[in-house]
Amino acid sequence: MAAVSLRGVLTVSTVNVNGLRAAARKGFVEWLSATRADVVCLQETRAELDQLPGHLRQPDGWHPVFAHCEVRGRNGVGLLTREAPGAVRIGFGDPEFDGSGRYVEVTLPGLVVASLYLPSGDVGTPRQEEKERFMASFLPYLVELREKATAGGREVLVCGDWNIAHREVDLKNWKANRRSSGFLPEERAWLDRVFGDVGYVDVVRRLHPDVAGPYSWWSYRGRAFDNDSGWRIDYHVATPGLAERAVRAVVERAPSYDTRWSDHAPVTVTYQ
Repeated sequence: MAAVSLRGVLTVSTVNVNGLRAAARKGFVEWLSATRADVVCLQETRAELDQLPGHLRQPDGWHPVFAHCEVRGRNGVGLLTREAPGAVRIGFGDPEFDGSGRYVEVTLPGLVVASLYLPSGDVGTPRQEEKERFMASFLPYLVELREKATAGGREVLVCGDWNIAHREVDLKNWKANRRSSGFLPEERAWLDRVFGDVGYVDVVRRLHPDVAGPYSWWSYRGRAFDNDSGWRIDYHVATPGLAERAVRAVVERAPSYDTRWSDHAPVTVTYQ
C-alpha cells in the first residue's frame, strides 16, 4: 500500500454520517468501497466498537480509529486511513470534552489530520453554553497544534462538522438565520479568529471564493434538499502550506433525496 505523503497526491473526505449503522444500511458502505480517498473523517457515528458489525469496525483496506462518546448513542468521531497511522490522540486535553466523542487526530507522514464534531448548540439553552465552552477551549488547542506541527515539519488538517456557517454565502437563507445557532455573530467571529489570528485556511472557500456554498448539509424537513436550501458547515481547515496544495474540492451531493445516506454530503479535497 502506497504511503500517504505530501510529496504525492492526497485525497481526503469528511462527512457527518448521522449514525454510522443507519448510513451503512442506506449506502455508506457502497460509497466507501468506491471512494478513492486516502483518508476519510467521520462524525456523529453514534456507536461504540462493540455495537458495530465487523465490516464497519474494520473496513477492508482501511486502518480505523474511533472515539466514542461516554453517553451511549451520541456523537462519536472516526478516522479511516489507507496507511496505518502513527500517533493517535483522542480529545484535545479538556476534561469536559475528551470523553464526548468530538475529536480524534492521527499522525501520518508529513501530516496531522483530525476529525472534529463541534457541538451544534441551540440559542438560549445549555446546549449553546456547551458549544461556547467548547469553542473557547478548542481555539488555544488549534494554536498549540499548529505550533507543534510546524516544529515537527508537519502540516495540519482538521476536517469535520464545525456547525458554523462562516459567511452569508455559506447558507441559503442567511437573513432568516441571523439569530440561529450556527450563524450567530459571535460564532462567525470565532471562525474569523481561526482563519485570521490563528492562521488556518478554509480550503474549500479558497478554491471556490465566489460561489454560494457549496452546501454540505440540508435539513430533512420540507424540501430543503430539493431546493438546495443548505448550509456549508463541513470544512477542511488546513495550515497554509497544505491549503496551497489543494487542487480540487467537491461536495459529493446525492443525485436525489431518496438516495441520501445522511443529511450531510461528503466534502472531498485533493491535495497535490
